Amino acid sequence: MIRQRTIQSVTRTTGVGLHSGKRVELTLRPAAPNTGIVFHRIDLPEPVTIPAQAHYVTDTRMASVLSVGDARVSTVEHLMSACAGLGIDNLHVDLTAEEVPIMDGSAGTFVFLLKSAGIEEQNALKQFIRLKETVEVSQGEGDAAKWARLEPYDGFALSFSIDFHHPAINATANRAEIDFANQSYVKDIARARTFGFMQDVEMLRSAGLARGGSLDNAIVMDEYRVLNADGLRYDDEFVKHKILDAIGDLYLIGRPLIGRYVAHKSGHALNNELARALLAQTACWELTTFDTGDTAPLAFQQEWALS
Repeated sequence: MIRQRTIQSVTRTTGVGLHSGKRVELTLRPAAPNTGIVFHRIDLPEPVTIPAQAHYVTDTRMASVLSVGDARVSTVEHLMSACAGLGIDNLHVDLTAEEVPIMDGSAGTFVFLLKSAGIEEQNALKQFIRLKETVEVSQGEGDAAKWARLEPYDGFALSFSIDFHHPAINATANRAEIDFANQSYVKDIARARTFGFMQDVEMLRSAGLARGGSLDNAIVMDEYRVLNADGLRYDDEFVKHKILDAIGDLYLIGRPLIGRYVAHKSGHALNNELARALLAQTACWELTTFDTGDTAPLAFQQEWALS
């Protein structure tokens, strides 16, 4: 059977928030079956628990932000992406500030932390959401149009296209498709870093964003080129990071998906709108489990997440 997963032991790290610039301690702890992924703001006078679910998203400016009352947890998408990529269903996440640390700007450090803690199968079946009908959301028209959809597919695949009109980005692939029946999250997606533009830094910081950003945790570009001395990790790192973000945003649905995600110029806001639309349109999907691994789609038979 395909079982739920958590980690075997507690693991910790320290970093800074990409947008807040504040130091934060992150602790990952095992969780019981059917707990889901849960964030805890342990720095507050009264600790606050915030489930990692789409309807708790209250802000999508440059990150996905979860809130309960006045308590926030920001920039959850890279950790959520790593959990999705490794098939982690249940996890407690303790934070000493409001933002998940950015680490190197990818999901790679979180993959390392989770794997170092050990991944443990639990005595409970993993539940999947299987798409039966297409769900789509969109914004704008013509050249300004952005859209994202989920459609039936016997596995888990993502296709994404971007359009930034920047020489450094245009020199790379502006479209990528990943099918986890034959590709690896850890090898092909996890190390893709977030990116930004020098000309936007002052505007973002005046809005309280990107205060912790640097060449150590993002791909940074001027008007013409990538400024990072080590260049790109993948030939198509920009669009692959958008796929990494989408995997994390979609995992806020609360269960892994059996289906295909296709998007053009989507971001956190549209991804969250798509997640909420899917959950609301209950006729478009069904919950399913697999008593034996060989009855699951090939992506999950191959356990792509652990490759």
